[in-house]
Amino acid sequence: MDAYSVWWTHGETLSNNIDPWFTASDVASSSNIEEHGNAEDDFHHIIYDAFCPSENDCHGNETEFASENVGDVPNNNAQSFYDLLRTSTISLGPASNNQTLLGWLSYMLHTKTKNNISGVGYNEIIHGCRKLLSPEDQQKVPSNFYEAKKFMKSLGLGYVKIDACVNNCFLYYGDEAKSLTAYPVCGKPRYKRRNSAQTRKKDRPRNSLWYLPIIPRLQRLYMSRKTAEHMTWHLKCRVDSEILIHPAQSNAWKHFDVVHPSFAADPRNVRVDLATDGFNPWGHSSRSYSCWLVFIVVYNLPPEMCMRPEFTFLTLVISGPKSPRKNIDVFLCPLIDDLKRLWSSGVETFDSFHKQNFTMRAVLMWTITDFPGYGMVSGWSTHGRLSCPYCMEMTRAFYLQNGHKISFFDCHRQFLPASHSYRMNTTHFLKGRFEFGHLIHD
Repeated sequence: MDAYSVWWTHGETLSNNIDPWFTASDVASSSNIEEHGNAEDDFHHIIYDAFCPSENDCHGNETEFASENVGDVPNNNAQSFYDLLRTSTISLGPASNNQTLLGWLSYMLHTKTKNNISGVGYNEIIHGCRKLLSPEDQQKVPSNFYEAKKFMKSLGLGYVKIDACVNNCFLYYGDEAKSLTAYPVCGKPRYKRRNSAQTRKKDRPRNSLWYLPIIPRLQRLYMSRKTAEHMTWHLKCRVDSEILIHPAQSNAWKHFDVVHPSFAADPRNVRVDLATDGFNPWGHSSRSYSCWLVFIVVYNLPPEMCMRPEFTFLTLVISGPKSPRKNIDVFLCPLIDDLKRLWSSGVETFDSFHKQNFTMRAVLMWTITDFPGYGMVSGWSTHGRLSCPYCMEMTRAFYLQNGHKISFFDCHRQFLPASHSYRMNTTHFLKGRFEFGHLIHD
């Protein structure tokens, strides 16, 4: 086996010689593939992971959920998704080499994005491709870029674009704020000024936030039989040992179970963390730009799955050009509202493994950031003398008169045992003082 391989849904590997088009036969035979390959070439693998993590999810028996012997009937949301998925995986006929609608359309949209094709160019390509199909198949394929996006959005790949203040101090989010044209506090207008030649064009916001709702994506984890089975790994298959291989083994996880027994009673409840960091989308160019991404990571899954890309959900895209800094909490509002709803009341979700409808709840356990990002998310200043969030006001930091900076050189001695020789050492440490303090937090 090569050093670099592509992992399949739960560890299997894929072939490098598979046509990048997603056919109906690919879904049926994918679970038996044992070869390895390149993810960029095997485009249909992405589609399979996103929509059909098991064979039965794409080609299930239509009467399965109608039987009273197999469990609950899926709720309306889950049933609508299954119906759309079955419709989208129908074959387009011999003229298209039995390609599925979902795979063919996803490949075309991926090609458009990868090659930076305009919407007009995409429409012309689709118009030419539709001529190769039979009249019956032409009715199945979206005729333009707008219809294609609308179709993909119905499968749960949509996003919400929310206008924001140019100063990053306000989000036009909620019923009361949607009608505002300027933030009353700072007075900055919501939209860019238009000239007389653009009177018919739609107003363009000066700043925007892209939010990918987290609730449907967590529900999707239970709509796949194989994924739903692994969502209770943290309770059924966890093995406690001296080596920490998963957060479920940590004392924080176990303490949370004791403090919130009602949440821990159902192992299907989801535990997530929030990760964020900024980057320059222009790479190493001289252009200064800071775009921030916010991810949600699901920790119910086993360690070989929870860190994989398909289970790391991009939820927020905070555009630049400047970092939101302490105002990042403004942009987190839609995500926090969904997390509050998941914590307090939960949402009805269909568990396709146990064939049950249940109320899924979720909790945000941790955040993952670098030190500057920690200051933005937590609200604790990571600059200056009190920048250490552990030492706080008990810090031993001091100001360098010549360097004009804060030094934390002598802070670590207060963590040493009381009888340690370094506590009485005044030669090799700055300030020439003894250290009798003990940093103890409740």
